[in-house]
Amino acid sequence: MASFIDERTGVFHAVCSLDCPDQCGLLLHKEDGKIIKVEGDPEHPVTKGHICNKVRNMTERIYDENRLKFPLKRTGPKGEGKFEQISWAEAIQTITSRWKELIESDGPESILPYSFYGNMGRLNAEGMDRRFFHRLGASRLDQTICSAAGSVGYKYTMGGSIGIDPEDTIHSKLFLFWGINAASTNMHQVALAQKARKQNGAKIIVIDVHKNQTGRLADWFIPILPGTDSALALGMMHILFAENLLSQDFLQKYTVGYEELREHVAQYDPITVSTITGVPVEDIYKLARIYGETSPSFIRIGNGPQHHDNGGMFVRTVACLPALTGQWLVKGGGAIKGNSAYLAPNTAHLQRPDLLKNKHTRVINMNLLGEALLSLDPSVKSLYVYGSNPAVVAPESTKVRNGLARDDLFTVVHDLFLTETAKYADIVLPATSSFENTDIYTSYWHHYIQLQQPVIAPFAESKSNVDVFRLLAKEMGFDEPLFQETEAEMISQALDNPRNPYLEGISYEALVEQQFMKAKVKAIFPGNLPTPSGKIELFSQKMQEDGYPPLPTYVPLVNDGDHPYQFVPGPNHNFLNSTFSNNPKHISLEKEPKVYMNHQDAFTAGIVDGDTVRVWNDRGECHLKAAVGDHVLPGVVVTQGLWADSADSTNQTATKQLVNSLTPDRIADMGGGATFFSGRVSVEKI
Repeated sequence: MASFIDERTGVFHAVCSLDCPDQCGLLLHKEDGKIIKVEGDPEHPVTKGHICNKVRNMTERIYDENRLKFPLKRTGPKGEGKFEQISWAEAIQTITSRWKELIESDGPESILPYSFYGNMGRLNAEGMDRRFFHRLGASRLDQTICSAAGSVGYKYTMGGSIGIDPEDTIHSKLFLFWGINAASTNMHQVALAQKARKQNGAKIIVIDVHKNQTGRLADWFIPILPGTDSALALGMMHILFAENLLSQDFLQKYTVGYEELREHVAQYDPITVSTITGVPVEDIYKLARIYGETSPSFIRIGNGPQHHDNGGMFVRTVACLPALTGQWLVKGGGAIKGNSAYLAPNTAHLQRPDLLKNKHTRVINMNLLGEALLSLDPSVKSLYVYGSNPAVVAPESTKVRNGLARDDLFTVVHDLFLTETAKYADIVLPATSSFENTDIYTSYWHHYIQLQQPVIAPFAESKSNVDVFRLLAKEMGFDEPLFQETEAEMISQALDNPRNPYLEGISYEALVEQQFMKAKVKAIFPGNLPTPSGKIELFSQKMQEDGYPPLPTYVPLVNDGDHPYQFVPGPNHNFLNSTFSNNPKHISLEKEPKVYMNHQDAFTAGIVDGDTVRVWNDRGECHLKAAVGDHVLPGVVVTQGLWADSADSTNQTATKQLVNSLTPDRIADMGGGATFFSGRVSVEKI
């Protein structure tokens, strides 16, 4: 167990652990051993003292009276939430005994770990846990719920998760926020845009299905029909080629396939694209010309459009735009989908995949959890959940909860709270907060790696993921020394990555001294990309070999049933996925769950602003308050936020604000990604 900073009063460095690109540097103010204030670190080059409401109110979560204090054993029916306190010794013995029985009777693949990045710390999210489950031989989880489709699409064009340094965007003169509510999910990119606005007269354009907070701060907001973004990008390319708004020199030196692309995009004329996207013809011309004539121009590629059936192709398509105008050679020009490659640790050292004896161990897509629990053969007999709350965050949540309710499924949940998922568990383990752990954090947007050392003692009897997997390994009889390595040793191994030259000079000892360090990133061009050709692939032979169109192509969404509205459950401002959705302070900031409707649709349906409506399809239903206006285009409805089950509801009605009961669990076109935003619903006044 890592020792905490034992000074009872003072100000201490920390890192925000949330799954957010900004990954802020923090200062924690302590009095008498307790954190009383969280603020942004003014010395951090990106954070610069500014943090979001979510984190500013983090103490409300850390010291919430409902935080788990002890291990628990279920005493009532699954889902009811009745438990009794037990010791850690009993909890560990119960878990390992059951697993030994299952390994003997059904094999290790009957056990499935289910996790994501509720805590972005490398050790706690993908360290000792991976070592343990590799050694156990459990089924492997394909962690595809967030950015998988877009990452694969971007890789086909650019070769990997690489973009420009966001700090350079202070030089940009055009910001194109495409499918990202950055004011809520990437606030420091907005701050950089605002600074460029003041210094350079930069313009901010937002393309989205919902006029959210980012849309409202834009110089120009362009509403678009869900799932049609790739068509708009292709329409822009049509105009860029037709009007010669290109960098011919860049295309010749650094791309392959631009002549094929020129011929291909001739079919995406503005009239055709307008019919597909809902964007007026004159706006398509205006957008393309502004983009083609403004330099430096920067595209922040959001997660939103990639959560469609065609999400990978969208990202692959929009990633081609900066190549056409040569923006990658201009400081402040280019794009960011993600920058995780620059800080990639040595995952082989950290996760030890060599411990997996059966290289053909099955892989289960996390988006298909409901299906896996209900119909997979051989069946999943035990589920171990940490860093995630699948009863709320996974698609087709009703199916997921039906799977969790299986009497023969032995479920363990390790969390800070008795989450909706934990209420179905047989054993619940109390988790530490990130401020109680030692870990390293690597942003997938900016270029800084940061160290978190424990600032406070573990809350009650809570333990970190690393500590719990050490205990489980010992009880399972895994006597390899790697299961007893310290956090410092694991961090040193993770940072020892000869394949990533950007980490040169960064070590555990240096991080202890400096708190955060910047990767040694060089400009992308001139140089070779990690694509097959070494260039930006406007035409991709690899895509063709993999069964995709080799050129960017608009592919319509899958038919999702006979319902009139396209449904997009977007993120909200004061929660991060389901994190904070159970904390009273953050609930009070967010107020209440709503569904946004166009006033034309509302008039036709006899709905007025403030009405309670039923939003439903064949998968489930929600009861939400209607917000009527021009926030969305006709035929589209949008919700914001993953709200916790109503605390004052009966178990039967607690899920009436569970938006993921409406979302499909289909798999996207690339990477096994989720299709949260490709569902359809009906809406009626209650």
